[in-house]
Amino acid sequence: MRSTRRLRWAAIPVAATLAIVLAGCTQAELHGYLPGFVEGESPVTNHTDRIAGLWVTAWLVLLAVGVVTWGLIIWAVIVYRRRKGQTGLPVQLRYNMPIEIFYTIVPLILVLGFFAFTARDQNAIETQYEDPDVAIEVFAKQWAWDFVYDEAVDGQDVWTAGVQADEGPGGVIDQDALPTLYLPVGKTVKIALQSRDVIHSFWVIDFLYKKDMFPGKINYMSFTPEREGTYAGKCAELCGEYHSLMLFNVKVVSQAEYDQHLADLAESGNIGDYGTDYDRNSNLPGTKAPAGLEEHGDAE
Repeated sequence: MRSTRRLRWAAIPVAATLAIVLAGCTQAELHGYLPGFVEGESPVTNHTDRIAGLWVTAWLVLLAVGVVTWGLIIWAVIVYRRRKGQTGLPVQLRYNMPIEIFYTIVPLILVLGFFAFTARDQNAIETQYEDPDVAIEVFAKQWAWDFVYDEAVDGQDVWTAGVQADEGPGGVIDQDALPTLYLPVGKTVKIALQSRDVIHSFWVIDFLYKKDMFPGKINYMSFTPEREGTYAGKCAELCGEYHSLMLFNVKVVSQAEYDQHLADLAESGNIGDYGTDYDRNSNLPGTKAPAGLEEHGDAE
């Protein structure tokens, strides 16, 4: 009974401290210090708040588990320490049914809870738009990006072909020369992710989301950009010598600016097919080498 009282009194200041700390948190702290959060602004996409919520809640639960665990360890060390004049081991606890139920049921509840919330959020994030406002194909290649806007101008595709980042003196990157993907704010977007050569990963940092790109396979991501701005992106899968220079930007702009960008691409002659015919891999199942190479019997 005395030990139970001690534990109860030890838990009160811990709980009070946590409550005070959490009450004094700013919105950025409650957002887990994740990128893309701006006080008073809309989330970057319709998924970012959901992802941040899952992240922060998981850490709070783990922190609570850690505090309880550390508290019990310290409590046991203090209460059951060997006193002056004592010899041998302290009193041992065996076959304590309440304690055994506690450390069996509580971890099970935590695991099931994490699984349930993760499955719920993953299902929402991975649900693809059937009829999006904007459909785009993104092709990763060593070490840059090609963006194809499907049927964007008079029913035809328009595209932009990127080159890898140019690292200047002092490691400064020329941002204006990076491949840039334009997206209209407030519109549903579905992106088809493909690779022209090796495994890459499409990562827009402020979107709090990334997805791998495999040769011969198409992955999809659907979202709605909700805040205008320029957001940094990079390849998140080690893909060769210049992986660190495989950078790009995403510009979320107004519908008028988006339409103007597509019109500029069409006027520059970047119109028509720019799809898998330009893939470097020509020996995947269902593909064949270009006609010129077939004639020479060389598929390199």
